[in-house]
Amino acid sequence: MPKIVILDGHVANPGDLSWNPIAEQGALTIHKRTADDLVIERAKDANIVIVNKRSLNKKILAQLPELKLICTLATGYNNIDIDTANHFGITVCNAVGYSSPSVAQHVFALLLELINRVGLHNETVQQNGWANSIDWCYWKSPMMELSGKTMGIYGYGKIGEQVANIALAFGMKVVAVRRSNQAPANSHVQLVDLKTLFQESDVLSLHAPLTEANTGIINQTNLALMKKSAYLINTGRGGLVNEMDLKTALQNGQIAGAGLDVLSQEPPPVDHLLLGTPNCLITPHHAWATKESRGRLIEIVAANIQAFLAGKPQNVVNW
Repeated sequence: MPKIVILDGHVANPGDLSWNPIAEQGALTIHKRTADDLVIERAKDANIVIVNKRSLNKKILAQLPELKLICTLATGYNNIDIDTANHFGITVCNAVGYSSPSVAQHVFALLLELINRVGLHNETVQQNGWANSIDWCYWKSPMMELSGKTMGIYGYGKIGEQVANIALAFGMKVVAVRRSNQAPANSHVQLVDLKTLFQESDVLSLHAPLTEANTGIINQTNLALMKKSAYLINTGRGGLVNEMDLKTALQNGQIAGAGLDVLSQEPPPVDHLLLGTPNCLITPHHAWATKESRGRLIEIVAANIQAFLAGKPQNVVNW
């Protein structure tokens, strides 16, 4: 039986799900969190290590002689030194597609709060604003109808496709930028160039992986191309956004608002520059974290281990 160690399992499963699909693949040890100085001690005898955001760098991997497989409790794997894993013959597998419905749902949770301000209006009602109104209805901020507006998607993968489907159901036009030029399966989605994406989008939603080429793609230059009435939604990676440029754009009314589930530093410092910025909603990187999504994640990781042990590894990100 292979020895399997989970180094930081708490976020994926704080106790409301079962680890049994993974436990069935070998002798499993689970740690909620692992400090830097405990990684080697806890993983030194492991054949399989599972991490979420725990870093596995060159220094660590060099001291894990029994390690044959790393599985991520995530789609991203930038916390793993892939070159070193290759050097030591360690297979690295990620989990793809588990969170698409949940993240797409959160995109619209952020967007609808920005344009309908449900929380604000509930608060006024709870404070007797409606009871004391001289009119039978009121609104404290302008509202926008999505039907007929343009949803722009930067990164048209599995999540981007889900977002497009919901946007189309709202009656929106959908334009997208993707790495490949392969036409979207949905003929109602139009591929455009980057400049057109920024110029035409009433809502711009980010779903691309973070790379050298697109770090800070949301910057002063590209924000200047957007409509003053446009909204930015980021459930992708915090590094896609130049946060100072976004703060300036929001303060100056250059765009109407932003909904962010990710930041460049997580957790953020208490004085993070976007905290308190007008028309900027921030949630704690939990778009992926519905119970259903996390359940699928555990199943995918278990399947990755099973496939590796059978000599047919899947979802491999190195080699």
